[in-house]
Amino acid sequence: MISTTKLVSVVLIAAAAPAFADAGDPPSRVARLNYESGSVSFRPGSADDWSPASPNYPLTIGDHLWADRNARAEMHIGSTAVRMDSETALSVLNLDDRTVQLSLTAGVIVVRLRALDEDQTFEVDTPNVAISLLRPGNYRIQADGDGATTSVAVWSGEAELTGGGSAFPVHPRQAARIIGTDSITNEVVDLPPPDPFVRWCEDRDRREDQAQSVRYVPREMIGYEDLDAYGAWRNVPPYGWVWTPASAAVGWAPYRYGHWVWVSPWGWTWVDDAPWGFAPFHYGRWAYAGGAWVWVPGQVVARPVYAPALVAFVGGPRFGLSVAVGGGGGGVAWFPLGPGEIYRPAYHVSDVYVRNVNVTHVNVTNINVTNVNVTNVRYVNQNVQGAVTAVPQQTFVSARPVGREATIVSAREASQAQVVGSTAAVAPRPESIVARPPTAGPVARPPAQILQHTVVAKAAPPPPPVSFRTQQQQLERNPGRPLDSATLDTLRTNQPAAPQVRSALPRAQSQPPIPENNTSPTARPPSAGVPRNDRPSSAQPPLSPPAGRQSRAVDQPASPAPNRQPVTPDRPIQNERPAAATQPAAPVPNPRPLSPDRPVRNDRPAETTQPATPAPSPRPVSPDRPVRNDRPAETTQPATPAPSPRPVSPDRPVRNDRPAATTAARPEGRGPTNPPKSEKKAEKREERQEKHDR
Repeated sequence: MISTTKLVSVVLIAAAAPAFADAGDPPSRVARLNYESGSVSFRPGSADDWSPASPNYPLTIGDHLWADRNARAEMHIGSTAVRMDSETALSVLNLDDRTVQLSLTAGVIVVRLRALDEDQTFEVDTPNVAISLLRPGNYRIQADGDGATTSVAVWSGEAELTGGGSAFPVHPRQAARIIGTDSITNEVVDLPPPDPFVRWCEDRDRREDQAQSVRYVPREMIGYEDLDAYGAWRNVPPYGWVWTPASAAVGWAPYRYGHWVWVSPWGWTWVDDAPWGFAPFHYGRWAYAGGAWVWVPGQVVARPVYAPALVAFVGGPRFGLSVAVGGGGGGVAWFPLGPGEIYRPAYHVSDVYVRNVNVTHVNVTNINVTNVNVTNVRYVNQNVQGAVTAVPQQTFVSARPVGREATIVSAREASQAQVVGSTAAVAPRPESIVARPPTAGPVARPPAQILQHTVVAKAAPPPPPVSFRTQQQQLERNPGRPLDSATLDTLRTNQPAAPQVRSALPRAQSQPPIPENNTSPTARPPSAGVPRNDRPSSAQPPLSPPAGRQSRAVDQPASPAPNRQPVTPDRPIQNERPAAATQPAAPVPNPRPLSPDRPVRNDRPAETTQPATPAPSPRPVSPDRPVRNDRPAETTQPATPAPSPRPVSPDRPVRNDRPAATTAARPEGRGPTNPPKSEKKAEKREERQEKHDR
């Protein structure tokens, strides 16, 4: 039962997705290394040394992974799976509520992107191109170790490649190869045939597609994909649908078989040993029902908020002395939070973050999120026999396995313990960053050439993490509390950092300037905020296929009209056909450059609203030869007098009373012809009229 004091009423609402909080809040999601085969190494962003990778370790900004020869690895970011083939170097440049930005300096990855909201971006940066994944789909990306060649295959979805100052799309069922660094060339190539790695990725996808746990938890809950194989769901009143591990050791309790590590910006973080041990220890609550522990995921929301460990720490003078076995400095003890109990982070967060991290479980209206009292509370699991786990402080701070040195606290001792908060008041040390197996041999690491590669990025990532040694002195002043962002920014100014990325565009702006003819690949103005491109720009040039090879695009927009290339300033593009009001301009291919003195043509027929263009003369005529017009004159236009077929006397005016349609020009090289009878009669009438006038 939760006891509360008189607090301000704030309603917690289960939203479809968490409302994004203050800029100083940590991200609501992380990446999880959930599978490894062979030698996989890991280097945290705040450390310099490589260690054997540990499954269930939460990955965040600055972390590096290396899959050595004959090794494979898989990590999840929500519902998105990123799978690494042999000899692949991957790191996290940015990971927050809206952005995933990865660095691939060598090797092959396959990305299964299940969902991408309108305000989210997913970018993979290689040494010569930035790849924006614009739609959910399946993608294969390969970066050669020389840093000058990248291959991208889009089985489904849509991608945009940015490098060398330009951008171009890759459509479904297309593949592209980009060669060069500062000046790049691109070509459309055939989709690569499925290899053993791709078939393995397809098997992993089928496993996730068939997961039954998505009936009870959202796919964006990291770790959902492993629940089916290691446990079962059942309905347990009053909690509703709960999950129970299929096999548990005698004396098993949540947060007992694993180890503690220090992960910035969250602080002390639990890493479980079980292959299913991520979702049940970073989301939801645990309850003891029917003689067994059950995990209660809580209300379903689109994306629940990640927490480093949903536990309450206990201590006190008498309790510390009783469990300080096998090491000095006292002991550290904890137990899992139960359904409905509030988790108040020890790291720096906003009120919105506190609501979001509790919204799936806290169903109360009287809670002051700015001053939650977590110490003067009786927690339900504190009184469960065997729920409280304690270890010597040396075990805790050294990331050693808890299960080997744990002391199970009796119910009497647990009742005397005082809840001290959601973190242990213990300052981390360098060995707290990552667990190191005592019998581990040499750790595989990427070759030096790959470590020196920088990558091309479309979006500027945040600065790399501050090294732990730079933080250590400040952390000792407030044990167990991570440093706030302002303190980290101050420390960062004193930490030299080698550049990680190069801009994909040559100018300071996120997009190059737009030419006046508005036909460059960057004709669309840049968006405010994080640079993104949710769909291929209609003005971007597509990949040019190599000679003798056609692209294999499907699901592409309608074929664009040819020859919309930029032209010289003194020869503007003309298109007299009015643009359709409901359809944007189609992308324009550039099969070959145009000659500067050759205008862009538009061979489409003119619309009915365009005035008729006079037909040109078939050939020039001599000045003494009359122009012939065999077409009858328009009724609304006066007839044009035909020139005289022969010279006339000066005192006789030239007349032509015939219709223009009957006027005939004299054939070239022939003498004058006899006038017709009608003309003779007219001349006689004219002579009589002149005599009468005289």
